Amino acid sequence: MNASTSHDTRWLDNAILRIEADYQRSADTHLIPLRLPAFAAAGIDLYLKDESTHPTGSLKHRLARSLFLYALCNGWIREGTTIVEASSGSTAVSEAYFARLLGLPFIAVMPRSTSPEKVTQIEFHGGSCHFVERADQVYDEARALAERTGGHYMDQFTYAERATDWRGNNNIGESIFQQMARERHPVPAWIVVGAGTGGTSATIGRYARYRRHQTQVCVPDPEGSVFADYYASGDAALTAPGSRIEGIGRPRVEPSFIRELVDRMIVVPNIDSVAAMRALSALLGRKVGPSTGTNFVGMLALAQEMRDSGRQGSILSLLCDSGERYLPSYHDADWVRQNFGDVSEAQRRIDAAIAA
Repeated sequence: MNASTSHDTRWLDNAILRIEADYQRSADTHLIPLRLPAFAAAGIDLYLKDESTHPTGSLKHRLARSLFLYALCNGWIREGTTIVEASSGSTAVSEAYFARLLGLPFIAVMPRSTSPEKVTQIEFHGGSCHFVERADQVYDEARALAERTGGHYMDQFTYAERATDWRGNNNIGESIFQQMARERHPVPAWIVVGAGTGGTSATIGRYARYRRHQTQVCVPDPEGSVFADYYASGDAALTAPGSRIEGIGRPRVEPSFIRELVDRMIVVPNIDSVAAMRALSALLGRKVGPSTGTNFVGMLALAQEMRDSGRQGSILSLLCDSGERYLPSYHDADWVRQNFGDVSEAQRRIDAAIAA
C-alpha cells in the first residue's frame, strides 16, 4: 500500500467513523399515539413517528446519512470531493449537514423560485445553492455541475431505495416495529408514507416482508404527482405537472419508487392536505408540515374503511418535519388563499372525519 492509498484509507475510515458517531449520539425518534376517541372505541389506534426531531429536522436526515455511507463505501466520495444534489428541500438541508461533518463542499441545485427560508437553512449548514430556471432542469444541471467540479452527484432519486440497508441498519422499518412491540396492536395493519424519492416506502415495504409481517404500505399521493398514475399503469414514461405539496410527489417517475412494494395509493387533493395539516397541528398542539397533512388524510381514510368493515388494528404514519419551516407559506392564511383558494369546506370534511 503506497502512501497515497494509505492516506485515502485513513480518510475513508475517519469519515465513516464520524457518521457512525453522529448516529450513536442521536436518540431514536419518538412514536406518538394519536388519540382519536371515535376510532379508539372501534379498536383502531393511530400513531405518528416524529421524524422532525432529527438534527436537521426531518425524515431526510436518515436518507442523507444512508446516501453518504453508500457513496463512501462505493468509493465515490474521497477527501475534498464536492457533493452535489438536486434538491431544494429537506434532503439538501440534511446533506449539507453531513458534508460539513466530513469537511466537504456541498452544492444544492434548485429552481430559482425556491423559498428564501430553504436557501437559508442550506447555507446555515455550510452548503451553497446553484439555481436553474425550471424544476425539470435540476437533474441534468446537478449531473453536469458534478462533472465540472470533479465532484459527486448524490442523486437521491436513484439511490434512495438502495442506499439504506432494509434488513436493519439505519432502518426506519426496524425502529417502527420495535417501538410498536408493546402496543395494543403491535403489528400495524397499515403504514402510511408519502413518496418523494420513494426510498422510505421501499425500505418499509421490504422490511415488513423480510420480517414476515402482514403490514401493508399505503402511499398518499398529492394532486399533480405522477406516482399514482404510474402505480395504476406501470408506464414509467408518464409525466405530470408536479406536486404543490412540498417534499412529496414528483413530475416524473423516479427510479427509487418501487410500485411492487406499495399495496395502496390514495390521491389527495391539495386543499385536503392543507386542511389536514391544520387539523393535525391543532390535535398535537404543535405545527406540522403539509406532507404530514397528506399522510393524515391517508390515515383517516384507512381508519374509516377499517371501522366500516369491523376490522381492528393500528395505523402508523410519519410526522415528516416541523411546521415551523412553513410559517410564511402553508401556515399563512393569505398565502394559502392565494395559492390554493378556499379550504374551509375541506376543513369541515377533515374535522368531520376526525370526530365521526
